[in-house]
Amino acid sequence: MKKILFLAMALLLTMTAGAQKREMRGAWIQCVNGQFQGMGTEKMQQTLTYQLNELQKDGVNVIIFQVRPECDALYESKLEPWSRFLTGQQGKAPSPYWDPLKWMIDECHKRGMELHAWINPYRAKTKGTKMLAPNHISVRKPMNCFAYDELFILNPGIAENRDYICEVAKDIVTRYDVDGIHMDDYFYPYPVKGESIPDDELFYDNSNGLKNQKDWRRYNVNLFVEQFYKTVHAAKPWVKVGISPFGIYRNKRSSEIGSNTNGLQNYDDLYADILLWVNNGWLDYCVPQIYWEIGNKAADYDTLIRWWNQYAGARPLVIGEDVERTVKHADPKNPNTHQLAAKMALHRQLPNVQGSVLWYAKAVVDNVGNYGTSLRQTYWRYPALQPAMPFIDDKAPGKVHKVKPIWTSDGYVLFWTAPKGNSWDDQAVKYVVYCFDAKEKINTNDPSKICAITTQPFYKLPYVDGKKKWVYVVTALDRMQNESKVVKKKVKL
Repeated sequence: MKKILFLAMALLLTMTAGAQKREMRGAWIQCVNGQFQGMGTEKMQQTLTYQLNELQKDGVNVIIFQVRPECDALYESKLEPWSRFLTGQQGKAPSPYWDPLKWMIDECHKRGMELHAWINPYRAKTKGTKMLAPNHISVRKPMNCFAYDELFILNPGIAENRDYICEVAKDIVTRYDVDGIHMDDYFYPYPVKGESIPDDELFYDNSNGLKNQKDWRRYNVNLFVEQFYKTVHAAKPWVKVGISPFGIYRNKRSSEIGSNTNGLQNYDDLYADILLWVNNGWLDYCVPQIYWEIGNKAADYDTLIRWWNQYAGARPLVIGEDVERTVKHADPKNPNTHQLAAKMALHRQLPNVQGSVLWYAKAVVDNVGNYGTSLRQTYWRYPALQPAMPFIDDKAPGKVHKVKPIWTSDGYVLFWTAPKGNSWDDQAVKYVVYCFDAKEKINTNDPSKICAITTQPFYKLPYVDGKKKWVYVVTALDRMQNESKVVKKKVKL
């Protein structure tokens, strides 16, 4: 019995020591799989509410919500039609009427989560879409698109398309209180045998002095990514721009700095020069989709996460994780368990890895392979702040004032007053509440001491009998989650 107790305490200490105070803990909620299509307003809200509640329990602090899968909208837009992935028919408004993006922002913020609006920049039609609305971009301007493997793609070589996507992004950022705007890996289409991109004539007529067509395609995407980043930050400097590329940049056979892998390549096959964007600061966080398992012969997870850690540290590096594949495969070093523990160990030991985004949210909610339970009980047991982004803002807000416990009709409550702030970069938008035993040293770097990360200027205290002494600490966070100096208050509970 003593041995079991000792092992349990040792495990708890390991969990606490490995906990991260700053970590992006995201989950993708996608619509393109049809999970919400034709569901109706009430049922979809019920489904999303349940998912958000479970994800909150699991420690998720960022929701990446797909709002533009094929130049359409899961939000009220004058630029693009309502999505068929919402109502079943492109251009048809939801009934009873609601705005899913606005609703999700409100629901996420109530739970202390960030909401990042996820758009697919160039894809104008998915394979399953049979009818397009009259105001869809491919109907209004068919020459701006090309067909490829039953898809329609906005041609990246046309400058008007870059302007159009940036206009859509600016519209979202300006009208909605999003915390981030997120693009996935669809730039030029994934190559399909027997298919070719029909842009020869455009290249010859508008090569910008480039002699190689592949270089020209990369140039087109580079121009777009830079313009997109600048557009978003000109509209709202605090909105984070995230990109989630395919998990392999280049293979070793293609480049000296390539990874020891043998698969599709961002640079060569998708014309996406991710390292250029990272090193030029054209994004605020990068989420490579390392969806493979440890030990995969073509694309080993261990090899790839170490490669991204080495080469992509100029911006916060967050790993895209495939939940189902993680729990499907056994740990090569411990065949009796799946790979979650081994992957999390890699996260903790690599200095540039600052979190993960889970593909996909429903798999976590359904607790496939006990994944969700492991997050809430072990890896994401304690709350976490977002990674610091000093390249956007590194100035902390002022500290809170008038911290005082007061008896109310709802019990014993700790209240405080927000610090003064004149602009987005010094205003408090959230607060962190810590609790310490009266005899222990105050250490706000220990996430196990965080009671809450809240938007409210109060916290309900767990009063028992008034005999035990505690020290509560309150700090303020600005939009970039820079943390203020501490304010302490002794309390008897």
